[in-house]
Amino acid sequence: MIFRYNNHNIFIDKQGEGEPVLLLHGWGCTHEIFKALQQLLAQKYTVYNFDFPGFGASDEPSEVWGTEEYTRMIEAFVKENNIERPALVGHSFGGRISIIFASRNESSRVVLVDAAGVKPKRPLKYYYKVYTFKLLKWLCNIFLPKKKAQEIIEKRRKGAGSSDYKNASPMMRAILSKVVNEDLTHLMPNIKAPTLLFWGNLDTATPLSDAKTMERLIPDAGLVIAHGTGHFSFLENAGLFATVMKNFFKIN
Repeated sequence: MIFRYNNHNIFIDKQGEGEPVLLLHGWGCTHEIFKALQQLLAQKYTVYNFDFPGFGASDEPSEVWGTEEYTRMIEAFVKENNIERPALVGHSFGGRISIIFASRNESSRVVLVDAAGVKPKRPLKYYYKVYTFKLLKWLCNIFLPKKKAQEIIEKRRKGAGSSDYKNASPMMRAILSKVVNEDLTHLMPNIKAPTLLFWGNLDTATPLSDAKTMERLIPDAGLVIAHGTGHFSFLENAGLFATVMKNFFKIN
C-alpha cells in the first residue's frame, strides 16, 4: 500500500489480520529486513512494514527531516487509518522513532532491537575529526573558488564519514547528520507500554550499555541478550529472536 504524506509516497507492506503492529527498520535498510518477522506476526496481527522516506520504495524527503518529522509521519498514518494502540518493533534508527512515538501515544507493546536513542560516548579523536573538518570547510569557503572548495570538502567528507554516510545521497547525509547524535533518554520514562529490549552483546553501533540504560529508564522494560551477535542480532540469531517474539506477542 502507498500512504501519501506531505506530497511524499510512503510504501508500506501490509499483511495479516488482527491488532496492529508497526515494523520500523534501521538506517540503510528497507522493509525487506523484517520479512521473516512480518510473516511470523501476520499469523495473529495486522502488520504494517514500512519503508521509511529515503529508503526502499518510499520517496526521499524534500527537506532535511529529523526524528520528529519521521515520527509525525507515523502518527499521521496511524490517525488516517484509525489505528489504535499499535505495537511497535524498531531496529536501530527505527528504534528512535518507536521511542518517540511510544512516549506520547498509546501503544500495546514495544520492541526495541539494537535501538538507537542514547547519545554515544565519543572519544577525543572523534571531536578532533569533527572540528578540524569544520575548520577546513570554513577556510575553503573563504579562500578558494566555490567549485574548488566543494571538491576538497567532498573529498574529505567521503574519506572521513561512516559507510552509512558515504552511501547516502546529499539529502540523506544531511538527515543522518541531524539524527545520529540525538539523545532520547529524557523521553524513555514516558513509555508506558511493556517494552522488550533485544540486543547483541557484541553490538558496537549501539552498545549493550545503551540497552541497560533503556532498561533502567523505561518503567516496564526487560532485556534479552543475544550472545555472540552484533548490531543485527535479530538476523544473526534468528531462532532466538523468533522464540522471544512468539512469547512476547503470545503466538502459539
